[in-house]
Amino acid sequence: MGAGAGASVIWDPAVLGYRFSPSHPMDPIRLELTVDLARSLGVLDDVEALRPGPFDDTELLRIHSGDYIDAVRAAGRIGADRPSAARVLAAYGLGNDDNPIFAQVHEAAASIVGSTLAGAREIAQGRAVRAVSIAGGMHHAMRTHASGFCVYNDVAVAISWLLDNGFDRIAYIDVDAHHGDGVQAAFWDDPRVLTVSLHEDPRRLWPGTGYPSELGGPQARGEAVNVPVPSGCPDRLWLRAFDAVVPSVVRAYRPQIIVSQCGCDSHRTDPLTDLALTVDGQRAAVYAMRDLADELCDGRWLAVGGGGYQVVNVVPRIWTHLLAAGLGRDVAPETVIPSEWVGTVASHLPTRLTRCDPLPTTMGDGADLAFTRWEPGGDPADTSIDAVADRFVGRARAAVFPLHDLDPEDPRD
Repeated sequence: MGAGAGASVIWDPAVLGYRFSPSHPMDPIRLELTVDLARSLGVLDDVEALRPGPFDDTELLRIHSGDYIDAVRAAGRIGADRPSAARVLAAYGLGNDDNPIFAQVHEAAASIVGSTLAGAREIAQGRAVRAVSIAGGMHHAMRTHASGFCVYNDVAVAISWLLDNGFDRIAYIDVDAHHGDGVQAAFWDDPRVLTVSLHEDPRRLWPGTGYPSELGGPQARGEAVNVPVPSGCPDRLWLRAFDAVVPSVVRAYRPQIIVSQCGCDSHRTDPLTDLALTVDGQRAAVYAMRDLADELCDGRWLAVGGGGYQVVNVVPRIWTHLLAAGLGRDVAPETVIPSEWVGTVASHLPTRLTRCDPLPTTMGDGADLAFTRWEPGGDPADTSIDAVADRFVGRARAAVFPLHDLDPEDPRD
């Protein structure tokens, strides 16, 4: 696929209104700086980003309850200052430290849903094969409440829409450091959706779900796939875990489209998680998912953002790589970051950022991505990170591979 041919970038400045507070980790500056970096590198040259039209709020009812949507609307109008209002909103996961109330919260959250849904429509209606919406990826939001910085679940809404518009086998792959619990819950018993999540050990990281034993409901047994990795997991072990599980189950499922949540909070410097990936490792995951879409789905790939709280040094680089992957304008990790972008960052420092490590000079971290393929066996008493990671892989394969007629002990599967 040539640059810009058959690919859509969804960008609506309205998503920058999704800002909980000046000190909240999910600062929309990460989106601004991503777009600025992509433009500085020429990734968006001659690309007319699609700005979604008016969003029909009824689409939210695909995933969320009406009373929850009403509560979000009310929260944006009345706030949570009055004790009675605070008690009501708390029942919907609103007004706490993770999801504080802000003016126009409904409109801002809906703009993210509208952006991801626009990408789904571009693909379903044949105007694009790939679509990227970096603002999306709010994978924790549940039917009746906000959760984990996520008010509305844009990914689940888009998948639901795709199911009603020509698709009945959708593979969702989530590489955020946190378990993709909201999307898994939305399609727990729906065999038309395969949900695959790689994430940090749920014993160590919120939301505490995503064990290999979580396999889906009775009508969709094996359609939920969970691969935890140990805290401190570096590129070579994370990529080995991905390689040992994801391609096999996705190929066995035979999807018509792949939807990817590309959270980048797995980076070694992310302040909220304890994984140890580099930008290079995260980039490799993006391309692995794109390649699966090219191999299995005639290229159909809807990719969204997600978590990522090292908002200057990491998020803009990895999501610029994501935009480049979608457009077929691959950016090498050794590419030098333009001085123009460094100036843009500096202009934000006094007012928007409380802390910034020395800025990176290239689009990668200079990492060695070599890894050996997973093999069964090993000493069950070995507590090294390699052994722990391999045991997680073994448990995931043992739980889900037989349900897809795959051999959990055969590393070729």
